[in-house]
Amino acid sequence: MPISQIINLSGKVAVVTGGASGIGFGIAYRLAEAGAAVLIADLDSIKAKESAADLSAKGWKALGIECDVSKEADVKEMIEEAVSSFGGIHILVNNAGIYPSIPLSKMTFEDFDKVLAINLEGAFLCTKYATDQMIKQGNGGKVINITSIDALHPSMIGLAHYDSSKHGLWGFTKNAALEYAQHKIWVNAIAPGGIATPGVEAAGMDAKALEAFEQKIPMHRMGESDDIGKVALFLASDMSSYMTGSQIVVDGGVLLS
Repeated sequence: MPISQIINLSGKVAVVTGGASGIGFGIAYRLAEAGAAVLIADLDSIKAKESAADLSAKGWKALGIECDVSKEADVKEMIEEAVSSFGGIHILVNNAGIYPSIPLSKMTFEDFDKVLAINLEGAFLCTKYATDQMIKQGNGGKVINITSIDALHPSMIGLAHYDSSKHGLWGFTKNAALEYAQHKIWVNAIAPGGIATPGVEAAGMDAKALEAFEQKIPMHRMGESDDIGKVALFLASDMSSYMTGSQIVVDGGVLLS
């Protein structure tokens, strides 16, 4: 099969949660460019629609909707929207996530629970209902979970809930890969390192802290959303035809330091 066909996603439908900006939009962009019809699902409905319009303006198929992945009803509606608007679902990217910094000593149960509800339980709900649809279609599928290098190594004080959710998502990825292989649904993960996104900027890391972090990265730069988008395209396409239950680290080498 020629390379142009291997990465061609024409006829495929992809759902990207948290896809309105940052890593999510970087992924949505590459999948749409490769020919997939992309449903951008995000808590920010206005931004989701604007981002989908940006893709549509390039002649690609895209639709933006509001979705809270921690709510089962919202997730069901998201899958129904993919089916009614585009005819099915073949690729799911579980990207939605939050990372409010709170030291464990000051963290409430509600703080901890909210992060797990979105980052881990949301991925469970989306995977459950997306794979139900994929099995019904009978043509296999791809699930891509966006974990973090924090699934492999603790990040920093203040992110105990986030690290827990990402360690959990990596475990979930491996178990789901075992269960769904019989249906030709491949489940893999991407573990980003430091990526320059609006969310990171909003977290308030000052220039000095950012410079110190970049010095720990062998490549001496933060990653870009497209660095993750290109790896997501690899996992969504036939380039990764013999992979399931794997996690690809995309961190500029920071785990080496």
